[in-house]
Amino acid sequence: MFEDVFLFFQNNHSALIIAVAIFGLMLGSFLNVVIYRYPVMLYREWESMAKDVLSERGFTISPEKSPIDKDPETYTIVTPRSSCRNCGHKITALENIPVLSYLALGGKCRGCKTPISIRYPMIEALTGAIFGLCAWKFGYGLELLVSLIISAYFVSMSMIDIDHQILPDNMTLPLVWLALIAGLDDLFIPLEQAVIGAISGYLALWTVYWLFKLLTGKEGMGHGDFKLLAAIGALVGWQKLGLVIILSAGAGALIGGGMMILQNKSSQTKIPFGPYLAIAGWITLLWGDYLLDQYLQFAGLK
Repeated sequence: MFEDVFLFFQNNHSALIIAVAIFGLMLGSFLNVVIYRYPVMLYREWESMAKDVLSERGFTISPEKSPIDKDPETYTIVTPRSSCRNCGHKITALENIPVLSYLALGGKCRGCKTPISIRYPMIEALTGAIFGLCAWKFGYGLELLVSLIISAYFVSMSMIDIDHQILPDNMTLPLVWLALIAGLDDLFIPLEQAVIGAISGYLALWTVYWLFKLLTGKEGMGHGDFKLLAAIGALVGWQKLGLVIILSAGAGALIGGGMMILQNKSSQTKIPFGPYLAIAGWITLLWGDYLLDQYLQFAGLK
């Protein structure tokens, strides 16, 4: 039975794109949960570790609850069930259909009619669109599977970085290893290029970080950015890192600058760089060869 299903999608590219896009919509709903809950879980873990270290050294720990304790004590990616943060209304399966439920509810909680952020259906729609494009580009095969995992990581890490300005090691480092493992099979690039790409990606931003710190005495970016670019370098190779940096800088200037103007923020406002690296890395993974070829033709080098 499963063989027939796999064979059907292997031989029907349009059906594959539609099915993968629908799967992306459903996964986008899950990513919304990850984006909100995983940082809370991390903060609780870090707080617990810090309290243990301080207690061992004789410091008095305040009994006051921290802001993250507003969430239930047992709090994981899957428990407790999702609910309205205002009234506690439990989200039913029918209220959790990607995009459609938001539209049917008029963008409001069914229990208390509090407006629901439009970000939730936007992330669902974005994930569906990204997954559909991956299916269109790579077709049926292992390349598609790995590209979908990478895309899901990019979406969730980008939103976490926007919300909290952190790129957790528990997300960036597995992505580096996944990219290197993909190189074993020459999936996107040969292993040698993947290893050099990972090293070059990390060192590129590490060097910029230290030069900026030595010149200004300030930290211009977080260490998570180094690891994310290392993962991207392992995916696309060191030859395309220049393209990634140019695209990320352009995306940061257009999107980040535009958001700062719209929100009337100061030029000193910190802008997370992770989302723009992810955008650039994803574009380069899918269309890097085409973009470089077009550039070489434009420059008369080909």
